[in-house]
Amino acid sequence: MAIELIGLFGCASIGVFSLATEKIAVVPPIVSNAKASQLEKCLKIKVVRTTIGGSVLVGALASANSNGIVLPHYVAEEEVDAIKSEVPDINVAVMETKRTAYGNLVLANDKGVITDPRLKAEDLASISDALGVEVVTGEIAGLPYVGSLATATNKGALAHPLLKEEEQQRLKEVLKVPVDLGTINCGIPYVGMGMIANSHGAVAGFVTTGPELFIIGQALDVVKEE
Repeated sequence: MAIELIGLFGCASIGVFSLATEKIAVVPPIVSNAKASQLEKCLKIKVVRTTIGGSVLVGALASANSNGIVLPHYVAEEEVDAIKSEVPDINVAVMETKRTAYGNLVLANDKGVITDPRLKAEDLASISDALGVEVVTGEIAGLPYVGSLATATNKGALAHPLLKEEEQQRLKEVLKVPVDLGTINCGIPYVGMGMIANSHGAVAGFVTTGPELFIIGQALDVVKEE
């Protein structure tokens, strides 16, 4: 399967604890070897083990694409080094602001970035420099936490089912991929909190239903391998 179901720390909200790009997945050090191998096989990437600021909430605190990663101000030097050890040329933006949950505030693929509209212009510039693409602000379902409300890859995006038509059009224009609507983990609309994905596959929380998996597969163009 190009879609796998797992849990992390007994929780189905795996996007809170991990993130994925076309090059790496970042997970806390205490994730088991078996689950790390499952991620590597499904997403066809290398797993990097690190905390962010000593926290296991890697997916909530950081946002990344193939070019760079955005991290909160309290990230430790050894945590950045752990990421650079696998991707030496990655651009790193350590955001010197009071905001810390950049995984919730930033929705990115390798083609564009949508951010929480409350971020300042200088923050947007830092994010754009790190991720190497255009950054614009926007909302999903009238809410600013765009990173937690959608998952985007280079092939497609899946967003909160109450996504407005004008928001959908904005996502399509910026991310340059088709955008579909759906839920995760048996009806949860915060899609980004319940899954990670790239152009090779998707990994969803273990209570995700069959119909939800079908929509994920269609939206992100990841299907059952023969």
